[in-house]
Amino acid sequence: MDITVKTHDITNPAEGAGPPDGSPQGPAGLQPFLHDAVVTLYAPSFAISRGDGQIGDPGGAGADGFYHGDTRALSRLTVEVGDVALAPVRGGLDGADRASFRAVLRGLGEHTPDPAVTLRRGRHVTPGRLAETLDVTNAGRRDVRVRLTVTAATDLAPMERVKSGDRPAAVPAVATGDGLAWSQEAFTVRLGSTPAATTADPATGRLAYDIALAPGETWTAVLDCEAAHEEGDQFPAPPAGRLPWRTPRLRSADRRFDHWLDQSTADLDRLRLTDPADPADQFLAAGAPWFLTLFGRDSLWAARMLLPLGTDLAAGTLRTLARRQGGATDHETEEQPGKILHEVRRGARRFDDTFALPPCYYGTVDATPLWITLLHDAWRWGLAPDQVERLLPHAESALRWMGEYGDADGDGFLEYIDLTGRGLANQGWKDSGDSIRHRDGRLADSPIALCEVQAYAYEAARGGADLLRAFGRPGADRWEEWAERLRVNFRERFWVEDARGPYPAVALDRDKRPVDSVTSGFGHLLGTGLLDHEESALLAARISAPDLDSGHGLRTLSTDSVGFNPYGYHIGSIWPHDTAIAVHGLVRAGFPDAAAPLAAGLLTASAGFDARLPELFAGHGAATDAFPAPYPASCRPQAWAAASSVSVLGSVLGLSADVPGGTVTVAPAFAEAYRPLRVEGLDVAGGRLDITVAADGTARVEAPAGLEVKREQLTPR
Repeated sequence: MDITVKTHDITNPAEGAGPPDGSPQGPAGLQPFLHDAVVTLYAPSFAISRGDGQIGDPGGAGADGFYHGDTRALSRLTVEVGDVALAPVRGGLDGADRASFRAVLRGLGEHTPDPAVTLRRGRHVTPGRLAETLDVTNAGRRDVRVRLTVTAATDLAPMERVKSGDRPAAVPAVATGDGLAWSQEAFTVRLGSTPAATTADPATGRLAYDIALAPGETWTAVLDCEAAHEEGDQFPAPPAGRLPWRTPRLRSADRRFDHWLDQSTADLDRLRLTDPADPADQFLAAGAPWFLTLFGRDSLWAARMLLPLGTDLAAGTLRTLARRQGGATDHETEEQPGKILHEVRRGARRFDDTFALPPCYYGTVDATPLWITLLHDAWRWGLAPDQVERLLPHAESALRWMGEYGDADGDGFLEYIDLTGRGLANQGWKDSGDSIRHRDGRLADSPIALCEVQAYAYEAARGGADLLRAFGRPGADRWEEWAERLRVNFRERFWVEDARGPYPAVALDRDKRPVDSVTSGFGHLLGTGLLDHEESALLAARISAPDLDSGHGLRTLSTDSVGFNPYGYHIGSIWPHDTAIAVHGLVRAGFPDAAAPLAAGLLTASAGFDARLPELFAGHGAATDAFPAPYPASCRPQAWAAASSVSVLGSVLGLSADVPGGTVTVAPAFAEAYRPLRVEGLDVAGGRLDITVAADGTARVEAPAGLEVKREQLTPR
């Protein structure tokens, strides 16, 4: 995510931070809150409303609206019925792309205390289209007459202005044959109505309907809003029916797990986008509303977590990013030869005088090694050898970037620095400007070498070497030696000690001094091969301690550190993907008992968010809160938060694959709380994989022909 507190000026709110005043819609200049929003999604479009279904707030500084391609198509779509009070009684999602809302028209047509006349509002989002069905039903014994008024408006604001809490001026509407229309800078919005409104006033944006209902009758109108950019969608939605994974079906003893997986896969389906250079290649947009586009790091992590469902998404993600791999040195965009990008937008974004990003921005230190590792892991899960081989030149270029550009000073570590003065101050996944700090609260000075990035680089170098050797290409020995030097240097330079013993610092700063805060970054080191068993055991114990393990997942920063804030974007909050990575790493490193409570915490948290886990939530913890409080400006749904459900399921099953070696491993690591358990519709080597774990722990595996099923416990790499 592109979040910043510019160059360590912590008086300037982070781009990812919400309004500090606690209001649902903050004043202008503060990022809108989303925690009580209903988000219906079908990328590249989505709608945001409150729980009563109304889109738009009187202050105009909120995020409510219908959006298409990073532009707000409607900022208001409200329904009123004369002077009759609408009393909301139910509202919420009916799926990722549908929602419905019911309200009672208080006092209208009533002859007993029972409600008589109700309004149902059904919403359906598809790419470039918002459809709203309005049903007014008279269940009373009297005839009723009312005037229903729909008010529509828009500012056609780009996403960065909405995110910054701006209040752009309204764009005037013009009348059409069946409704209203707006246009600005090659973006056009049309709102039609069936039946046509009794009156339509473009000056006020009002469509009025005179309704007469006898007892038992229902009046229906359909509002249809279409939005389009003249040059087309930057990343179009995929054709219907072309899902790049199998959809699993889970039935376990803990139905929260089943519900979490079902909701997550539904959300992931609607986060899919395609590469216009080859519409067959699909990837996952990072999240709604702020990041509904291609992000290197996010799209790679999400695809990696979903490998147990198939390799098609990984292949599409790898190819989409490979087409945009850096080929030159450009200081303005931070492009370098071999580098994988951070994010792509329709146009340049200027947030203020010190923070502006170009349309294609390369300011990330971790996407490049993560690209290599995804290619390696997809190969292990069965990506066809010819597809792997075609991507190997890009892997070789990415490896060269690690050795030459990623390690600019030649000290053996990957580091970053924003040389533009307008980009991201921090360029790992914790990319808010105040995220990398010493234990006493001092912010680290760049260039910065992050601990987890060294683990990614080690894993990428080893995985890259495996690929080169398997496909008969030169360089495998060089990258294995490079990885071993990194491993030795990491042990010498990163490890520090406090009263509880040794641990790796979160980073090295400009002067190569350890940045000694205790963070969730430990989880990203585990299972990568960077650590030996004793070092992994130390981190497993650290992760299990209550300063990091909140009971709802891992806090990004220890409660013992100066500056800990349960609402801090990266300094105390909890990110589901971060915890899922730790769960996976702990199992892979041989510590399933430490992984189990973290997975259980995520399940508890999922129940508190109706199974749609957000990008992040507050880190107060289970000791004080039964369910976590939301981070008010968080994306929801978010790709890697949703994909975490699949990753946790794989960890519960101790699932891994080595298709080139002819094996798939199933070694239930901590399944006791979830058995009996059956999951149908996993995928390995393009074939179906079904797994049953009985109440007594006995596992039965139905795997594709030609693969040997191994059941031994996983061992550290």
